[in-house]
Amino acid sequence: MEDLDPPREDPTAAASILYSLQCHGLLWDEEVLYQSNRAPAYAHALNTLAQADHVFSCDCSRATLTPGGVCQGNCRARQARIQAPHALRVAVATDCQIQFTDLLQGLQHTKLGASTADFVVRRKDGLNAYQLAVVVDDAEQGITHIVRGSDLLDSTARQIYLQQLLGCARPRYCHLPVITNEDGQKLSKQNRAPALINDAAPHNLRCALSFLRQAQAPAALTRVQQILAHAIEHWALQQIPATMAISATAIGLSS
Repeated sequence: MEDLDPPREDPTAAASILYSLQCHGLLWDEEVLYQSNRAPAYAHALNTLAQADHVFSCDCSRATLTPGGVCQGNCRARQARIQAPHALRVAVATDCQIQFTDLLQGLQHTKLGASTADFVVRRKDGLNAYQLAVVVDDAEQGITHIVRGSDLLDSTARQIYLQQLLGCARPRYCHLPVITNEDGQKLSKQNRAPALINDAAPHNLRCALSFLRQAQAPAALTRVQQILAHAIEHWALQQIPATMAISATAIGLSS
């Protein structure tokens, strides 16, 4: 459960997410891991990075950062003079490049040192960054495959870089297209998309399968577990559109 940012979180969100997953038959194999309880593990990873001289303190303000959030204050050269509050950034060589093959989107090549140089692993307010947390958690849980939305594709190179620095195994990645509204925005609560109706779980699953261009279960199969079992048996990754986004109107869904 990605609950790293208490000031911005709805206190009921975690329970609501888990309930929706249960309603749709998407259950977990082990105890749910809450990132809000994982501070010691993240601190250990940061200490490992610090001991190998892979991180540095940064006291840049928002005004002095580049539009992409890159440190502009020559922080790496003045570490002895930097005082709290400050962020921790992982040092990325300017010529650093990351390459991997996504199971759906194909070969990905990122010039990390140019596009996301020296990214944050612990924020100025003391909260751990998403990129660090997911790498540490995936390694501890032995995650081998990560299937997620294409909106997180640009995070993958940073996570692979941290995996390399921390000696973690690299999972296989598959980034699915996201559904967008008429303005090209991903359907989400932030963009005021309608909430998921848990009582309509069978219909929701059929819509998701249609979006992913998967075989539909016969109409006689009306229960969630029946639809999921049929979907698993007939799953065809090659049928999913290898694109970053698909319009809700293009597939007949209301945004």
